[in-house]
Amino acid sequence: MTENLLRELAPVVLGNLVRRYGTFETCEDAVQEALLTASTRWPEEGVPDNPAGWLIRVASRRWTDMRRNEEARVRRELTVAQLTPPGAETDLGPGQDDTLTLFFLCCHPALTPASQAALTLRAVGGLGNAEIARAFLVPQATIAQRITRAKRMIREHGAEFTLPGRDELPARTAAVLHVLYLIFNEGYTASSGAALYRVELTKEAIRLARQLHARLPDDGEVAGLLALMLLTDARRPARVDAEGLLQPLHRQDRTRWDAGAIAEGVELITKTLPRAHLGPYQLQAAIAAVHDEAARAEDTDWPQILVLYDMLDSIAPGPMVTLNRAVAVAMVHGPRTALAELADAESSPALSRHHRLQAIRAHLYEMAGDREAARAQFELAARSTLSMPERRYLAARAAELAEDPP
Repeated sequence: MTENLLRELAPVVLGNLVRRYGTFETCEDAVQEALLTASTRWPEEGVPDNPAGWLIRVASRRWTDMRRNEEARVRRELTVAQLTPPGAETDLGPGQDDTLTLFFLCCHPALTPASQAALTLRAVGGLGNAEIARAFLVPQATIAQRITRAKRMIREHGAEFTLPGRDELPARTAAVLHVLYLIFNEGYTASSGAALYRVELTKEAIRLARQLHARLPDDGEVAGLLALMLLTDARRPARVDAEGLLQPLHRQDRTRWDAGAIAEGVELITKTLPRAHLGPYQLQAAIAAVHDEAARAEDTDWPQILVLYDMLDSIAPGPMVTLNRAVAVAMVHGPRTALAELADAESSPALSRHHRLQAIRAHLYEMAGDREAARAQFELAARSTLSMPERRYLAARAAELAEDPP
């Protein structure tokens, strides 16, 4: 309870301090210390009646301590603080926009995607360096360095705590969505390591996407990304079997899918598509909805999915779109047609080096009845992936095909 409350309040408190004092780097450090103090005191002393006001007061005092050496500035800020009417520290005022502003600040174009993700999880998500490091399976020192560099870059570029102008807003919003998408994808299918997924990252990405949607309710791509996350994460309970072996979509026990998340995601994308400017996240969410609404794998409306992938490929082409579309082509026009299209597309360096190309090619060869070719591709994919659960699944599929056919 305390942990969730602190994460919810973190961007509100940070936004309040940055609006008041204007120094993101020092304010963010002060808020982190206030959150740490609350995490140790509240479980013993109880949550204050006004937890946001408590955090703002503690963080403000810490900020004052951290800036005391800058005498002129400290004197000015202390004067402002002393003149603040009683209770004003708990008046969040325009704080409803602070979280949105923090999103844009953390995803400043001067930062690398890795730094944007780490800073977003810390400043907007309220996660500590240790939590972020565990989620991404990197040393805590690495995360600390990324965040330190990110805050320095923000300071050096003179980024202000203001919402982007109308002309800049679409590009900056797209950057925020991309960061949330990266966080979710790393959580849903870990790129390396022993775990298939990291629930803490997927949950945090969905929570942050909800916050963004609440502040930009008319943005179709924001709604599309949230719907995509909900519809995708709904399948997580069925992604491994009782033995812990990864299960691809067509093999999953669909009774284990989260019906509530599916209903929410379908409703969200159904309302969004007719009224919003069409974008890639909406199309991906629509594809996920078609999959999730099929009670059985054989009930999937593959012609509709292929149409959606054709639309996605026209506005946002990429390696994963090519690979996923090939599966839809196979289901509509046959595996040989899909294999021919993959052969034409694999000249792309980004595609030729990806283990999922070999995995999908193996699936298509198996559909076509060429067990030996499928086995060879499954073995190649198993050797190429850094994910241990994927490697076990791919190796198991290769072993199945090495046996005599029934």
